Amino acid sequence: MKHAWVFALLLLFSYNSLAQTQLPAAQKERKGLMYVYWGWNRDAFSHSAIRFQGPDYDFTLRDVVAVDKPIKFGLSPYFNPGKASIAQYNFRVGYFINDHYNISFGVDHMKYVVKQGQVAKISGYIDGTETYYDGIYSDDDIIIDSTFLKFEHTDGLNYINLDLRRQHEISAFKNVSINLIEGIGGGVIIPKSNVTLINNERYDEFHFAGFGLNGIFGLNVTFFEIFFIQSELIGGYANLPSVRTTMSTADKASHDFLFGQVNFVFGGSFRIGKASEVNEAP
Repeated sequence: MKHAWVFALLLLFSYNSLAQTQLPAAQKERKGLMYVYWGWNRDAFSHSAIRFQGPDYDFTLRDVVAVDKPIKFGLSPYFNPGKASIAQYNFRVGYFINDHYNISFGVDHMKYVVKQGQVAKISGYIDGTETYYDGIYSDDDIIIDSTFLKFEHTDGLNYINLDLRRQHEISAFKNVSINLIEGIGGGVIIPKSNVTLINNERYDEFHFAGFGLNGIFGLNVTFFEIFFIQSELIGGYANLPSVRTTMSTADKASHDFLFGQVNFVFGGSFRIGKASEVNEAP
């Protein structure tokens, strides 16, 4: 939980933004609106310490560097439903509970890849593999390569979350409105991890691994009160105490880290029920 205090500051800043933002005298009525969006993300991750545990080993790698895995932009797979999960995508559906606040459910499909060839620090022990890696370690250097470890959440680091967001208009002209968005959220992380540890069989299945928390700031441009494009900056904290690493449930990895997303999404909104008259401020 060593990264948690950093994220706590982000949550506090997000809460203050939600509480202190001044609204214009008149607002478009949004209560009862639903929206859906789809888009893509780029991700960044803090260095982390990853602990690996099993019947014959218990060791920790420190200062591990991980990156995302974007693919070149093109019609396929970015706009091919059959290949949607190849790209790093964002999907969300939300409902405005009043004119300013909405509750939304989303899936943030990030990709987390431990870089091959890096040198990390290792402490602990490895036994019974009958390989070069058997031994006792105390803050030693080790090269992370394919003979030792492949550790990826590439299909992916799936953050399934609920957000409380506030949206308020800052400018409008003709059929275009510009809105700011702030919010906080949390959820579970269900990765499909691609892991090979020394001479164990590769494990690559969906599993519940932990939880996440996040704060968001965004800019929304809406056309004709229906269609919109939106950019988002998301900062979050992920804690994964139970990452599957082999076919055996006795083996696991655990780590926590901060993450950041830059998202570009597009979508539309529609109304549930009948709109009431907009109340103008005196």
